[in-house]
Amino acid sequence: MAKSKLVQANEKIAEGVVDGYKKIENGVVSGYKKIETGVVEGFTKMTDHFVDQFLTKEGETVAEAKARLAREQAQREQRQKEQETSRGQRPKER
Repeated sequence: MAKSKLVQANEKIAEGVVDGYKKIENGVVSGYKKIETGVVEGFTKMTDHFVDQFLTKEGETVAEAKARLAREQAQREQRQKEQETSRGQRPKER
C-alpha cells in the first residue's frame, strides 16, 4: 500500500530532527571531552610542578615522589585503623 504524501513528509521531518539532534549531541559531547581533557592535563601539570618543587627528595623523579607519598599515606591510614581497632573504636570509612 502506498504511503500518503503526509506520512512521507512526516518521516522526512522526523529524520531531519533526529539527525539534527545527533549533530548537536555529538558537538556537546566532544566539547565537554575537550574541556575535561584540558582541565585534567592542567591539574596534572600543576600537581607535578608542586611535587617537583616541594616534595621530591634529592635525585628523585616526580613519579617516584608521587609513589613514595602514596605509600606513606597508605601506611598512615593503616596505622590509624590499627590504633582505632586497638582502642575498640570502629575504623572510619573514607
